[in-house]
Amino acid sequence: MRYASDMSSRRLPAADGALIQIVDAALADATRRSGEWLVCRPGCTQCCVGVFAIHQLDAVRLQRGLADLEKTDAQRAGRIRERARASVGRLSADFPGNAETGVLDEGPEAEERFAEFANDEPCPVLDPETGLCDLYDARPMTCRTFGSPVRAEGGLGVCELCFHGATDEQIAACEMVVDPDDVEAKLLEKLEKTRGLRGRTIVAYSVK
Repeated sequence: MRYASDMSSRRLPAADGALIQIVDAALADATRRSGEWLVCRPGCTQCCVGVFAIHQLDAVRLQRGLADLEKTDAQRAGRIRERARASVGRLSADFPGNAETGVLDEGPEAEERFAEFANDEPCPVLDPETGLCDLYDARPMTCRTFGSPVRAEGGLGVCELCFHGATDEQIAACEMVVDPDDVEAKLLEKLEKTRGLRGRTIVAYSVK
């Protein structure tokens, strides 16, 4: 199994920019409707601690973002890589997948292992001094949608810091419909077919 680490693998489907516009517009609309219920602000980093799974479209977007940053701020890009490599070093021994490629195992047992894995590990893209994301424009979809009410199998999920005192009806009125036409799944399928990149990974392996 091959993992995206070279420049040739950093090419995104052309429609990825349109996907980002769709998601960001949905976020802006949900933010407007949420008003003071949504307390997410620059420097709030609770959602940046603890590893989370990303797919290959997210990984390649991060790699492209890092490559772009290297052209304008090589030192900051270098710090991201240093943090990522240190993170991989800490996580590799117990990584619930292929510790060389960073591809996570699949199946119920693997999901259970991942749920208990590295919950205190900060994202390497987070600048520990500023509390800001160094690759904000290239951040994964999970990061773009976190905070606002988003529907999942268990119902509407929100950040635990947000919507304090809100009723279920008030939360539902602020629901963020992320990708109604499932554009992301189509782009991911295309990427996996054309680039041979399959399986979920984590941020640290994407930018090390």
